[in-house]
Amino acid sequence: MRDDPRLPTSPGFWRSPLRGPWFTSVLGVVLLVGITVLFVTGLVSYAAYNPDLSPVNDKTPDKGILGFYLFAWPTHPHWLYRLNQGVHVTLGITLVPVLLAKLWSVVPKLFALPPARSLAHALERISLVLLVGGGLFEFVTGVLNIQLDYVFPGSFYPLHFYGAWVFIAAFVAHAVLKTPRALRNLRHLREGREGEEDGLVSPRPAEPTVSRRGALWFVGGGALLLFLTTVGQCFDSLRRTALLAPHGGADPGSGPNGFQINKTAAYAGIDPAEIGPDAWRLVVTGRTGTVRLARAQLAALPLHSSALPIACVEGWSTSDQWWRGVRLRDLAALVGYDGDPPDLFVESLQRRGAFRHAALSAGQVADPRSLLALYVNGEELSPDHGHPARVIVPAAPGVLNTKWVARMTFGDL
Repeated sequence: MRDDPRLPTSPGFWRSPLRGPWFTSVLGVVLLVGITVLFVTGLVSYAAYNPDLSPVNDKTPDKGILGFYLFAWPTHPHWLYRLNQGVHVTLGITLVPVLLAKLWSVVPKLFALPPARSLAHALERISLVLLVGGGLFEFVTGVLNIQLDYVFPGSFYPLHFYGAWVFIAAFVAHAVLKTPRALRNLRHLREGREGEEDGLVSPRPAEPTVSRRGALWFVGGGALLLFLTTVGQCFDSLRRTALLAPHGGADPGSGPNGFQINKTAAYAGIDPAEIGPDAWRLVVTGRTGTVRLARAQLAALPLHSSALPIACVEGWSTSDQWWRGVRLRDLAALVGYDGDPPDLFVESLQRRGAFRHAALSAGQVADPRSLLALYVNGEELSPDHGHPARVIVPAAPGVLNTKWVARMTFGDL
């Protein structure tokens, strides 16, 4: 039955003449570089949330040793998170055709019999199953999260985080086993020689309809198309080209507040009556007690301006917007922290969605560009951009720039 060409367990079932060491090796080397960059930028993005700072920032509380690398997220340069997440998401989308082509090229190995010829072969097969399953899981959950159509059960953050570690463990094991052969095959390709036999060449190949170089050009063209229709979400001037990005296309409005929005006031469940001038008060708590401030009182305090972008975990970002408001460190001084300010816990009026609360580190509070913003681009914040007041911090993920701020607590978290 194993050699019955009608069954996928037979090498003769897989007849495409494209499969072979060269095609697989080229795709493998591209993925080796690309997935390494994806993994590193993903870890950096996770660190930007500063999950060790406070439980409200930590969506993976059982991470244990997997959080060994976490570090205090900096505020310089102010575009750091924008760059990191733009690379992570755009590269991930761009690699989809390469990943699919790679999986297609090695699919005969998933059906090969016997399942294990030796212990080493069994470990290789297990790593291959984890590699394929983990790769598909990470790319599918990532794409669903980017497109704001996440349908997997459970929170995206722990699923994607733990899935990434499972996938990268299998990826490293596979890379250690296969990279030397892939590099030898590429060297043979340059020299015009045949690559090493890897069990992927069909014993009864069909007539070719396209060359291997043509197939690689096809895969590369698909990757380039995805790149061109995604990367624009990171640049205002190219946003109309981001056809596959949820925040692509035209700006959502005009005027000073007419730039990209993630959560609208309606989506977040903001009651217009709560943010009116007669109802809204900012509650600031610290070493010396509690201060309550109306918006007019905040506006009467010394105001400062900062040019900062909004950058989202989903990969989209805005150009620098001009924010004006009260420095976070000045608000800390109002409640007894005249020197170095402490950490800050921020609470929002938001009723729906994640990150209704957020924690900021002392370093983020101390940065002179970190504001409780009242204005943007010379105009009062619109309700969708956080009126009556929102946090804006350099290099922080967008969800940590809390909108519709109601309470700020300075001190140990």
